[in-house]
Order: sequence, then structure tokens, then C-alpha cells
Amino acid sequence: MNFLRHPGGPRRRVVIVGTGAGGLAAAVELAASGFEVIAIERDSAPGGKLKPSTIGGVTFDVGPTVFTMRWVFEELFAAADEDLATHIPMQPVEILARHAWPGGARLDLFADPARTKDAIGDFAGAAEARAFETFHAEAKTIYRLVEEPFLRALHPSSIALIRRHGLEGLRIKPFTTLWRELGRHFRDPRLQQTFGRYATYCGSTPFAAPATLMLIAYVEQQGVWLVEGGMRRIAGAMAALASARGATFRYGTHVERLLVEGGRVAGVVLEGGEVVAADAVIVNGDVAAVASGLFGPEAARVVPQRPKSDRSFSAITFSMLAETDGFPLIRHNFFFSRDYRAEFADIVAGRLPVEPTVYLCAQDRGDNGLAGNAAAAPRERLFHQLNVLAQGDEQHVQLGEIEAYLKHTVRHLDACGLGVRWQPGEMAVATPSNFHRRFPATGGALYGQATHGWRAPFRRPSVRTTLPGLYLAGGSAHPGAGVPMATLSGRTAAACLMNDFAEERAALVGWREAAMPGGLAVP
Repeated sequence: MNFLRHPGGPRRRVVIVGTGAGGLAAAVELAASGFEVIAIERDSAPGGKLKPSTIGGVTFDVGPTVFTMRWVFEELFAAADEDLATHIPMQPVEILARHAWPGGARLDLFADPARTKDAIGDFAGAAEARAFETFHAEAKTIYRLVEEPFLRALHPSSIALIRRHGLEGLRIKPFTTLWRELGRHFRDPRLQQTFGRYATYCGSTPFAAPATLMLIAYVEQQGVWLVEGGMRRIAGAMAALASARGATFRYGTHVERLLVEGGRVAGVVLEGGEVVAADAVIVNGDVAAVASGLFGPEAARVVPQRPKSDRSFSAITFSMLAETDGFPLIRHNFFFSRDYRAEFADIVAGRLPVEPTVYLCAQDRGDNGLAGNAAAAPRERLFHQLNVLAQGDEQHVQLGEIEAYLKHTVRHLDACGLGVRWQPGEMAVATPSNFHRRFPATGGALYGQATHGWRAPFRRPSVRTTLPGLYLAGGSAHPGAGVPMATLSGRTAAACLMNDFAEERAALVGWREAAMPGGLAVP
């Protein structure tokens, strides 16, 4: 990706609306390139979905919890002449995740593929271990084929991918579902569940998501990292770096609409009527908010409004200080249901599954149990996440349903060997309605649109819109959901903006030289 530096001349001003990972990445890139950057955030601190929560005086990560694709952040910090490791200390894990099923079966996946192969052999037999080798090789190939023409591309398209790779491009497996492809590799349904869960990383069901998502298996085996201080530290470090390069942050400030003059964006209008003029605006919010008119009619016309049926999943989350026993938790744990197909049929139908798959992030643990001073503490921080439909704008999960779902969850964990106990007042619950209030117009969808069908990745809005001066960044725009992808989105938006300004300047120089033979220096 070729990120241009500010081409001289008068200093351009860019307003960034929202300070999630995409907005922060754009702020770092643009401020380091010499632009005047004003980042406006309605919350009291940066982070978006990385914003933590406090329970019983203890801080939790209650959004993204898995850190992968470290190279994305290394490149971002290097663009500002800084070293990532000095700003965000982190440690790699040896065990990527621990998986469990009712009855006591367990499987660990490792950062070392050879260890994963051996673990699968012990778990499901030699034939399945050999199948993993083939699966891993295909996941690596898919990642190789999509990294440049899709993940890093300013203008991604299926045609561009085919032009680059020819018929080899079909090896990304866009026309079959992830679940069907996993059935081709593995006979053991538990292994199909283990790798089918990658569809949920972008809020989708493995029964409709393309097999292209196999690439996530390769991404994880390239490294999962534990960030010292929690995932919230990523947002703090990015905001601090942008500030150090000259960006201005205005927190607790709400943007009412975009200001459009002469057919292009000219700034933003804040609640109360204040106008912040700008040469361009990057909206780091869900594209559904733009499409629904929350930033004004001009912006809404250039962002397609997708039907609600295209939304990604939302979640019900339980965050608690709890005592545990009976199961050797590590940082990332998955407790699978007995019947994955029935579970997702319930979710897609808008029902709460009787036996839900539970992702549990034990935030005081590493590879080998409790870490540091947490080992002496009677309680630990647990974050549970369960997939549900994004209907937070239409349907509120009632208190009785939440209590019933919590009972289902605890009973399922107990069937997998984990006992959990907590005190009243030391648990917080979030539902699609909560997420909808935080991220308007989404229904609580946490990943933009679902990745269902081969066209879905190419139907995410581009970071560049057809309204001059308006750009998009975040997990609901290209290239997709997740902290690394949203960060790539912010860098891509910044690159498009800088390229556009450079082209405008080049065109202006050419026009003046044509109008005034001999040429004059253009400021």
C-alpha cells in the first residue's frame, strides 16, 4: 500500500468523526504526514468498541479481546517513525485457544502448527491430523491470494483479484460455504465446530459464510498476542501517537451532520450549531448510520442502505468478577454446543439457543493459568460472549430472558467442566439494545454486514465515497471487521484522501501551466 506524504503547499485540514481503531489509524497517518487533524468523539475517551468497562472497581475489556495481525500496527507506528513495541508491550501466546465440549472433551490449538497437528491426532486420530495439514496449507494459500489485491487494496474487486491471480484466484473458495468445506476436510464434527467458529469473528454463520474465511486459521497461527494493560491500551497508544504528531482530539462532542457546499464536503456541524470547516471528513462510524441519514441527506445518498437481513450478528455478553473451579482456563476459551447446526438455526431465527456456544475470555490468565498477582486473588475477570441476532432496534431482550440465558450459559459451562460463582453487583450484561444505543442505526450488529455469500466481501462500502471529500473508515467498511481490519481501513482511507489531494494539486498545476506559458510556482 503506497501511503503518500502531504505534498506541500497550504496545510489541509481533515476532520475525523469517531475514534475507533479506524479513526485513530487515519489520525496517526494524516497527522504524521503533515495534515491538520481534528478528531471528534462523542464519548469521553477514544476507542469505540475497544472502550473498557468497570465492574466492582476493576477494569474489563468488554469488546474485542483477540489481538492478531501485529504487522498492521507495526506498519502504522513505523509510518510515524515509532516502534510499536515501545508503545504497546505484548507477549505472544503458545496456546491460541482452548476448546471444550459437554462431557469433558478438550482440544488446544497452538501457534506452532506441528503441535496443533499432534493435538488433533491425540484428540481425533491420525487421519484428522493429516487433514489438518491440508487444511492449514489451503488456509495459507487463501491468505496469500487475498492479502495484496483485497486486504491492502484501495479499490478491491473480484475482477482485480482475478486479473492478478487468474484461475488460481478460485483457490480462495468463494463459491462454497465454510461449513461445507470443513466437512470436506474433517469427519469429526467437533473439528468442524473448532474451525467453523471463525465465521463468527465477522458476525456470520459458518453455514452461509464463504470458505474464504478459512484464512483466519492461518492469521491466528501467525500469532495471537496478549496486550499488557488490555486491548484498551491499543486505542490509548494510537491516540497518544496521533496527538504527539499534532492531531487535536475533542471528546464529549457530537457531530450533528456534515456540511456540504458546492457539491463537496466542507466540514461538520456540531450539536449546538458550531461549524468546524475542513477540506475532507473521514467518518469512523458504522456505515449504517451514514446510510440512514444520521450525517445528513447528502452523505446518505452515496452510501447504500443494506436490508436488516444483511446485518452481522450482535451479542449478549456477561462480564463478571467470579470464582472458578474444575476447568483449566487460559486467556481464550470456547465451550461448544452439542448441535452447532441447531444452535445457528435458532440464532438466525431470532431465538436464544437453549445450549449456546460460549466464548469466555479469562482476562487475568495467559497460557498457564492465572498470571502475576492475579494468582492470589479470590476472583478473576471473566468476559462471556454469545451470538444473537442484531434486533436491538426492534426487540429488547427482557430481564427474564437474560436471567434464563445466563442459567443456560452456566449450565452449559458446568457440563463442560467449569464451575462459575459470582456475587450480586459484580456482573454487567450487554444486549443488542445496548449496542444499538452505542452504535445507532445498527440494531446492535457488531461487524457491519454479515459475510454471507461470495459477493459479501466486495459489497462492503469502499473507504472513498462519490461525495468529494467524504471518506469512510472502520469495521463496517472495506476491508472488514476486527481491530486489525478496521485499522487497515483507516490507513486506506488516509491513503485515498492523500492521493486525491495530490491529484487535485497536480491537476491545478497543469491547468495553471497551460493558462500561463512558462509556468509559475503554485503554492
